[in-house]
Amino acid sequence: MSDEFDAVLIGAGHNTLAAALHMAARGWRVGVFEQADLPGGAVKTGEYTLPGFRHDWAAMNLSLFAGSAFFKQYGEELAGHGLEFVPVGNPFASAFPDGRWCGVSTDLETTAACIAALSERDAERWKSLAQGFGAEAPHLFRLLGSSMKIHSFAYFMYKVFAERGRSGLLQMIRFLLSSPRAYLSETFESPQVRAMLAAWGMHLDFAPDVAGGAIFPYLEGMAGQAFGMVLGKGGADTIVNAMVAAIRAKGGVVECNAPVARILTEAGRASGVELADGRTIRAGKAVVAGVAPSALVALTGGMEPAFDTAMKDFAHAPGTMMIHFALSDLPEWSAGAELKTFAYVHLAPSLDQMARTYQQAQAGLLPDEPILVVGQPTVVDPSRAPDGKHVLWLQVRMAPGEIRGDAKNEIGARDWPGAAEPFAERALDILERYAPGTRDKILARRIVTPADLEQDNPNLVGGDQVCGSHHMSQNFLFRPVRGHADGSTPVNNLYLTGAAVWPGAGTGAGSGFLLAKKLVGK
Repeated sequence: MSDEFDAVLIGAGHNTLAAALHMAARGWRVGVFEQADLPGGAVKTGEYTLPGFRHDWAAMNLSLFAGSAFFKQYGEELAGHGLEFVPVGNPFASAFPDGRWCGVSTDLETTAACIAALSERDAERWKSLAQGFGAEAPHLFRLLGSSMKIHSFAYFMYKVFAERGRSGLLQMIRFLLSSPRAYLSETFESPQVRAMLAAWGMHLDFAPDVAGGAIFPYLEGMAGQAFGMVLGKGGADTIVNAMVAAIRAKGGVVECNAPVARILTEAGRASGVELADGRTIRAGKAVVAGVAPSALVALTGGMEPAFDTAMKDFAHAPGTMMIHFALSDLPEWSAGAELKTFAYVHLAPSLDQMARTYQQAQAGLLPDEPILVVGQPTVVDPSRAPDGKHVLWLQVRMAPGEIRGDAKNEIGARDWPGAAEPFAERALDILERYAPGTRDKILARRIVTPADLEQDNPNLVGGDQVCGSHHMSQNFLFRPVRGHADGSTPVNNLYLTGAAVWPGAGTGAGSGFLLAKKLVGK
């Protein structure tokens, strides 16, 4: 059996779906082929514990999608296909071992008062940063939303220089190169305020001392203050379901349970794919692979030696364990009932502890005190659980993909089937310290190990939810490798997209949309 499209896309993650929708809107016939039984990749929702309890498998925060250039262009159309957001006025907070907490809400005075309880100086500094964000944001969003070629980066630098002069340009370069610890330590005096913001760096593989990570705590903090957060009504899969429906409405094909066995080439150009069931799918204009870099080499059988080596050597971040809880009630936070109103609560008490946890995971050790990202989506979206009940979305960061030991010398297992339960109990012990009695509220739970994440989605190598480290040597012009940050490959008509390609991880659909605009010419 054979079929032909203008573009064949491998994988139905949100980047490939965004690319497919834009190409379909420009008249291309598109076919998307996904190995799993559902589209979405890491952005999907299901009843993973009990009927009626809807849990986001991995990604929960859709703020980047809601603020993206892609959504600006297609938001109205996607809403017509059922996309619905839930705004969050209290996006995130951190609780600390001494019983204090600090959080960011969209009311500036409320946030400032919360910070002032820790440091009056930091509260004034926060107000100053928030008031200046309107002037800073255009530069940073221009950088993060642009195609990453040398002339684009040079233009960004020129614009900063033209508006701020030499000193302003040097200040921007210094900021982009700074580690979270360096930036936060010179900006805030309270260790708790620093930790509250540094926790966001851990989401993108930026431990406190990793160069180039300062931008993410800054942006998450300021964006949370200015815009809040956005969740998907009923689950993060609302964006996936809407994109699939929009693609099909334009005559495109999205087929699941259709793994691609290999990419076909003819005369030095990609000409289609062969599915695992033997079908040949032809591509007249482009093959777009939404896969991890190493998988691209396997699908092609090799392209150019230097490029293939770079793809195989592409570095992945440490993994994540997910624990999904069905609860009879929300946790009772010792630090204060106010924490029940926040979508995210980080349990990451200090910069030093975050740095230690990261290094332990990098060394293949189960961390003695992993960082917990506690998601409370039913605070703002009760539709995700039966009346009066709640779901809790728990990310355990960091966790090694391959276990070489236990930093606490308590867990003897060296594989995830054996380590899953005791490591999950370690995480739950931490949660209990901050919210006693949570165990008694658990109706059911589902543990998803790094190995489970990779088995479900091969792009999440070792449970790496961001599909590759974002350290400086593998970001900006170098994501996934120098000369190919636009998704191009040495094979004509073959392109790579997804979180491994600039602008990287998150739900903003940036790499898919940028690539699609390049291919269709607008």
